[in-house]
Amino acid sequence: MISDEQLDAYRISGEKIRVVRDGIESNDVKGIVLAWDDSQVMIRRQNRRVVKLDRNYLFQPFSEPRKEPDNI
Repeated sequence: MISDEQLDAYRISGEKIRVVRDGIESNDVKGIVLAWDDSQVMIRRQNRRVVKLDRNYLFQPFSEPRKEPDNI
């Protein structure tokens, strides 16, 4: 699970992130962090739609190469 400190750093910097949900790259969510609570994170996608995602997914900067999640 991603820490509050890391989420806050992404939110303040406005850095584009990638949320890896499974082994298929086209299922990744790309956007910026808006808000979060104990179990979910709100991400604003490039098309300005907001999605809520579970905090247990793999969060990484979009500029880094894609990593495979451990739970596949």
